Amino acid sequence: MSSRPARPLSPAERQTLTPRGAALRVVRALQTAGHVAYFAGGCVRDMLLGKRPDDYDVATSAEPREVIRLFRRTQQVGAKFGVVLVRIGPYAIETATFRTDGDYADGRRPAAVRFTDARHDAARRDFTINGMFYDPIARCVIDHVDGQNDLKRRVIRAIGSPDRRFAEDHLRLLRAIRFAARLDFEIERGTWAAMREHAPAIARISPERIWTELIAMFEHPRRAKAFSLLHRSGVLFHLWPQAQALRGHENLIEDWLGELPVRSSADLCLAVVLHAMSRAKVGESCDALRCSNQTRRTVTWVHEKQNALNEPGRLTLADLKLLMAHEAFGDLVSMFAARLRATEQSLAPYRRIRARIRAIPQQDVAPRPLLTGDDLARLNVPRGPIYKKVLDQVYYAQLNGELSTRESAHRYALELLGKET
Repeated sequence: MSSRPARPLSPAERQTLTPRGAALRVVRALQTAGHVAYFAGGCVRDMLLGKRPDDYDVATSAEPREVIRLFRRTQQVGAKFGVVLVRIGPYAIETATFRTDGDYADGRRPAAVRFTDARHDAARRDFTINGMFYDPIARCVIDHVDGQNDLKRRVIRAIGSPDRRFAEDHLRLLRAIRFAARLDFEIERGTWAAMREHAPAIARISPERIWTELIAMFEHPRRAKAFSLLHRSGVLFHLWPQAQALRGHENLIEDWLGELPVRSSADLCLAVVLHAMSRAKVGESCDALRCSNQTRRTVTWVHEKQNALNEPGRLTLADLKLLMAHEAFGDLVSMFAARLRATEQSLAPYRRIRARIRAIPQQDVAPRPLLTGDDLARLNVPRGPIYKKVLDQVYYAQLNGELSTRESAHRYALELLGKET
C-alpha cells in the first residue's frame, strides 16, 4: 500500500472538481495508504434519500497525524476529537478518525475520546439515519445501526439509549426536531419520550447554537411542523427565558408560520413567534438569543408595525409610503396576509393594501425632501428640536401629496414656524 502524499490537482481537475469529487479523492488516498475510509453521516443519509448532499464528511481508521502526513493542505480543527480539515482545491473535507466518546461533562462535547473502528464510531452518533457509512470505491453502504430501515420507515430514532444520547449532548434535542421537520419524518416513541424528559436541559446550550438551529428550522418550508415539535416536546419553553410568555399562543403561531411564503426569512418567523409579547420582551428575546443587530432591528420593527395594515382605507398615503420605505416592508405584508389566512379571516384587506401599493410609483415612495435644514437656516431659524419637528411635518405633507414644489414647502414651513412662535 502506498503512503506517499496525495497527488496535487491539475488545472483541468481543479476546474471540474465537485464537493463529492473532493471527498472521493480523500477516501481514495486514505484507502490506497492502507486505511479504512468512508463517507460518513449526513451525506450518506442524503444520498440514500436521493438528495444531493450539501457537503461530504469522511470517517477513517487513520489517526490525525497520518491524515496530515498524507495531504499537503490540512488544518487541525479538533485535534482532541481526531478531526482534520483536508483541503482539496476549494473544498474543505472534514476528516475524522473513528472514535468512541468518553463522558460528556458539559452536555455538549466529550471530555475525552478513544480511537476505534467503524462499528463503535457509529454507536456513538446521534440518530440511526446519521450513523451510516458509504464506501464510494466499493460502492456499498456500511450500516451498523439499522439506519436504512429507519429511512424507509421515515423515522428519527436515537442510536442506543435515547436517554444517554440526549444526556450526552443536549443540542441533539433540536437536531431531532430539525431532521423530523425537514425530512417530514416521525420521531420514534422511545426517542420522543426521552426528548420530553430532557427538554429543560436545552437551556444549558449556548444561545448562539440555539439561534443557529432555529434559523435552520425557520428558513425551511416545514417550519410549522418544527414549531409544533418544539411545543409538544416542551423544548420551546426552555430555549430562552422569555419563551415562557409563548404559552397560550402556540396554536396560532403554528398556524401562522404554516401560512407564510415558502421562502421566508428567519427574522420574519421570529417576529411571528414573538407577536404577542410586549416590545420590551421582544428586545429581551432577541438579546437572549444573541441575534444580530440586523435581526433585532427587523424583528422589533415588524412587531411594532404588525397591526398597521389592518384597516387599509384608514391608512394615509404618507403613512403607507413611510412603511413601504422600510427594508422589512415585504416581511410586514407577508406577515399580515399569513395572519389573515391562519385566523380564517377575509383576504379583502390584504388585496386592498396590495392594490394601493401597486398604485404608488417606486420613485414616489421615498422622494428627495422639498425642504431641508439648510432652507430653515436661511430663514434664520435657530438650531434646535424645532428643525426636526418642522422638517418631519413638511415631509409628511409632501408624501401625502399635499406639497409638490419647493415654494409650497417653504410656505408651509413658515406657517408651521408661525404657530410655534
